[in-house]
Amino acid sequence: MPTSPSKDLVTVANPHPGRDYEVRCETPELTCLCPVTGQPDFATVVLTYVPDQLLVELKSLKLYLWSYRDEGAFHEDVTNRILDDLVAAISPRRMTVQTLWNVRGGITTTVTASHP
Repeated sequence: MPTSPSKDLVTVANPHPGRDYEVRCETPELTCLCPVTGQPDFATVVLTYVPDQLLVELKSLKLYLWSYRDEGAFHEDVTNRILDDLVAAISPRRMTVQTLWNVRGGITTTVTASHP
């Protein structure tokens, strides 16, 4: 059975909640649609966080990022929505989401959003 995109972020217990350590997840597979032209935009997303009680399960993160593929959204909005959704799901001590968007119209865009 094929897997489908999903906004559901699955969490797992942090096996070391008493220690500050950094988790970094990176994928070049973030895509969405330009809300003005409808053309696809492609980005690498870098997620860095210090967990508290919960971690994000990686397959659910992949499916979550995949869910943006058919949505029209500006780069800044996508980046901030990813941060908001992940903070709501896992309540990390710290988190940064950075999106590095491929060249569009001769301009490369990088958006960084952080919590707290």
